[in-house]
Amino acid sequence: MKRFSVPVLIAVAAVAMVASGCHKKVAAAKPPATPAPAVATNTSPAPASTPRSTPPQQRAESAAPAPRYPDAKTRARIDELLARIEDAYFDYDKHTLRPDAIKALQADSTELRDIIVQYPDYKLTIEGHCDERGSEEYNRALGDARAQSAKDYLVGVGISSAQLSVISYGKDKPVCEEHNEACWQKNRRIHIVASAK
Repeated sequence: MKRFSVPVLIAVAAVAMVASGCHKKVAAAKPPATPAPAVATNTSPAPASTPRSTPPQQRAESAAPAPRYPDAKTRARIDELLARIEDAYFDYDKHTLRPDAIKALQADSTELRDIIVQYPDYKLTIEGHCDERGSEEYNRALGDARAQSAKDYLVGVGISSAQLSVISYGKDKPVCEEHNEACWQKNRRIHIVASAK
């Protein structure tokens, strides 16, 4: 048997390693073809809930921001609802909502909420009123507390607090000017109006 010297064996081993290393690089340079994504090969029809591609004009329209203030037709509907919501009445020297006051507010407040929640720039004002008895200062504070009670109720049904403001007229804007309990009861109320834009 023929013997090789140690340097020759090292040289042969080095050539073998280089050759095997080159072989791996060639294999790595040509990776197997990756399969196409499943979405691209899907030939079944798209489900009904999958949005279809929209034409550029429709995309531009849908990208427009939602209006922040209602149009004339919607404002007319809101005015109808406000006219139907009866004034909420209060007991003498009280600002808590009575059951009949809650019923008055409840009647159309849900539909009102469903409309105005879409228009964050649309605002309502809740006016607080009192009867003629008591000082001007006291009645202003009581009217404010009555308006705030109604506001709290409306916020509770989902109308944004930012869309509701309160004002107290105290005894300055009576709806009845006789000096008896029946008339005074009509003046102890809150009234809801659309705020000026």
